[in-house]
Amino acid sequence: MDDVPARATTGKAGREQDATAAAAPAGRRGALARLGDLLLGTEPRQRQRLGMSSFAALLMLCCIGAMYLGVAAGLAPAGPVHWWAAGCTLGLVIVYALIRSGWSQRWRDPSLTLAQVGSAMTFAATAFVLAGAARGIVMPVLAIILMFGTFGLSRGQMLAVLAYGLALFAAAIGVARWQSPELMPLPLAAAYVLMAALVLLSATVLNMRTQATREKLRAQKVELARAMEQVRELATRDELTGLPNRRSMMEALQLQAWRAQRGGRPALVAQLDLDHFKAVNDAHGHGAGDAALRAFARAVRGCVRAGDLLARWGGEEFVLLAADTAPAEGEPLLERVRQAVADMTLPMADGTTLRLTVSIGVAHWRPGEPVEGVLQRADAALYDAKRLGRNRVIWAPGDAPAP
Repeated sequence: MDDVPARATTGKAGREQDATAAAAPAGRRGALARLGDLLLGTEPRQRQRLGMSSFAALLMLCCIGAMYLGVAAGLAPAGPVHWWAAGCTLGLVIVYALIRSGWSQRWRDPSLTLAQVGSAMTFAATAFVLAGAARGIVMPVLAIILMFGTFGLSRGQMLAVLAYGLALFAAAIGVARWQSPELMPLPLAAAYVLMAALVLLSATVLNMRTQATREKLRAQKVELARAMEQVRELATRDELTGLPNRRSMMEALQLQAWRAQRGGRPALVAQLDLDHFKAVNDAHGHGAGDAALRAFARAVRGCVRAGDLLARWGGEEFVLLAADTAPAEGEPLLERVRQAVADMTLPMADGTTLRLTVSIGVAHWRPGEPVEGVLQRADAALYDAKRLGRNRVIWAPGDAPAP
């Protein structure tokens, strides 16, 4: 019996130890995150630039180490290599400082890709001269340098880098032959020139092919975005009148219902129906009917406010949503709409003039009322407007503004 509390105490202590052990890695992760923010910043694009630049710096440090191995083997002179390493390190520090400080964002290439590739090629050519009998290790480095230009250089810049690299290594090979003709006989110098040209040309061609593929993918992405926008327009907009369609209006009504439930100011929902529209199609044809619908849409849009939403509900029927509108505010608005339609004159192909009227049923959105409820009450009011003689605004029972 006495060991039960002991086990409980041990269990509590074990849980505390587990919590402490779990907190330690989290603390280390937090410290690493803070260190990363300090070195790379917090802005995503800047972190990406500094990440790639840091990777290039790591490769350059490896090259510096390889040169010092050449010094240890007696193949390269220590003094010039010291100066060469100091120049490489200074270049890395300058590039890091320009990117980390944000100064490089003032230029067209914030990543300094062209500057980094050009300076790295210059240091590689210098290493070729200094490396003596071990200078063959520089050629693979040249290919690696050009790989960094794949995602940051334009086609013209890649060609400029190719020309610069060819001239630079031709000069480096010439200097190496002039310094040590016994280590650089003419056939070997020609082989180095051929190899440098092969590396530069191959890397440039591959990089340009990669860039062409990326540009094609970018163009396809833009075309896809444009097509998706067109699909969205077709799905939410009436092609004939240019107004939002029934689906778009239903989404707006659902949003208004959500606002009303959260204490927002209720809105007005009006159903509008062109009077005797079937007679227009029968007498003048569907082309005239389409023109009448477009003219009606223009007339109503000229009357409503910027925050009001007019949609084609189907056929000659339309729905108007006036958000944050009390009946006293909605009455003159709807009367303007009715009068604007009554004042329309549409010349027909046979020389006659077509005039239209509209019947409007309107309901005041009550707090907590579902979309279907307010639409049914507005539709019932529209039916009453038709029954009472058309060309009028009828409110749902209990919704009309006080006289």
